[in-house]
Amino acid sequence: MHRDEHLKTVLERCWHASIASAGLAFAALVSSALGYAAAAGWLGDAWAPPFLVAAMACSGLLLVLVAAGFQSLRSSILLADEARQAALEAAHRDQMTGAFTRAYFLSALRARVHHGSVARHAYLQIDMDRLKALNDAYGHAAGDEAILQLVSAVRAELPDALIGRLGGDEFGVLMANHGSRADVTAAAARILDRLGQPVSIAGRPTRLSATIGVALAPEDAALPFELVSHADLALYRGKERRGGVVAYDEEMLVNARYGRFLTRELRAAIYLDQLDLHYQPVMDADGRVVGHEALVRWNHPVRGLIPPSDFVPLAEQSTLIEDLGAWVLGRVCRDLPRMTSPAVGINVSPAQLKCQGFADKVLARLRAHGIAGSRMVVEITETVLLDAGSVARANIGRLREAGIRVALDDFGAGHTSVDHLRQLDFDIIKIDRSYVQAAPRDTVSMAIVSALTSIARAMNVEVLAEGIETEEQLAIMRAAGCRLFQGYLLGRPMALRPSPADRTAGAGPFVAGSEAGPAFEAGLRLAAR
Repeated sequence: MHRDEHLKTVLERCWHASIASAGLAFAALVSSALGYAAAAGWLGDAWAPPFLVAAMACSGLLLVLVAAGFQSLRSSILLADEARQAALEAAHRDQMTGAFTRAYFLSALRARVHHGSVARHAYLQIDMDRLKALNDAYGHAAGDEAILQLVSAVRAELPDALIGRLGGDEFGVLMANHGSRADVTAAAARILDRLGQPVSIAGRPTRLSATIGVALAPEDAALPFELVSHADLALYRGKERRGGVVAYDEEMLVNARYGRFLTRELRAAIYLDQLDLHYQPVMDADGRVVGHEALVRWNHPVRGLIPPSDFVPLAEQSTLIEDLGAWVLGRVCRDLPRMTSPAVGINVSPAQLKCQGFADKVLARLRAHGIAGSRMVVEITETVLLDAGSVARANIGRLREAGIRVALDDFGAGHTSVDHLRQLDFDIIKIDRSYVQAAPRDTVSMAIVSALTSIARAMNVEVLAEGIETEEQLAIMRAAGCRLFQGYLLGRPMALRPSPADRTAGAGPFVAGSEAGPAFEAGLRLAAR
């Protein structure tokens, strides 16, 4: 109804403008006739001056009427255009958040950011952190409320910015006439500060967080798709630690290209069986070997030894993590029958746990090699506690039912709290090496380790201190209540000796990942049967 009244007003103004234009035309004719008559002497000399004055007056009136008519017509056109734009925007807004739809936002982005444009724009790519965990824990209504809180925070800090919903929990923000890179980054940080204020979600006080990637036009990119791509690279870098703002720089593009190259090389290494496993011992308080952790190694034929911290994250970004995980599991299953170690731990990524049927594949591989579930330990990172959905929980439950123990690796390195320990069933807590190394000189770290061991005993969970490098650290961790230990002091990662069958097939000699620690030779027996 409002739109119909608006259009009626526009039509009335156009009608008035037409009447005014007709009057202007008539006045122009009269003025011209009078001027011509005076000039030709049709009137007497006494009447000529008054008629000339009248002609000039008519001409002035003509100009006034022309200006008024033009202004009225211009206002009508602008009003009509505003109405059309408002109707167009209303039709392209996300119903829940009020942000523009993906298609409309990207179209507006292309209209503003293009090659040759002198206007300066800042683009923010925003992604909510751990929204899936919130949905799984409290329902999708809680997730929707979190998204509304994000949009509200953006609008409060950047009221003139263009906001688009690009995906479920991903948003794009376009700022015009921005300041410096530091100014834009500071504005993005204020959004996160506002978002991080405690709010009630599903009746519970909650602190929300998001990650923001920033790119500038034309400094970082002159084309819209490049601007979005660069901001996305910055966002990905920020996702490594979450809850922060990262601005794009050229090094990210170089790293991305290197990453794509390394991903192709890793795929070939997996298929050609060019990876290797090294085993590091786990010992109890009496110095007995109670297990090993399998650590994947990649000795590239050209680039040399590539650390897992470089290639495992690349695998997790793609489906390669499934292939890499399958390779590690298959290799461990081949090695276990030749090992006297009671159990071997393998690292499993959150991406693997989220796959339907992951547990069944692991159990099928163990059955095929005749290996009992009790000889396997699955190590998961604490991020699983934050993002664990129903599929991950089902996989973990299925593994534990088969006798496979679950270890929570690097506990304390991320953002989990003790309260998260109640969300999943597991058997071992591995304290992050940062606490182990800081404990001798930091009373707070020592207190945290002691408190954690007390909680673990109440939960009937074992505590393993990893990263033991000195006798002092070993003694302190023992005093704190830890009963399992792992680190270079006790034994460095070592490759398994090849079996006689391997030697017959032409396998190389024993290769050590690094020199064994003092307790390694005494406690570790990986001799081939």
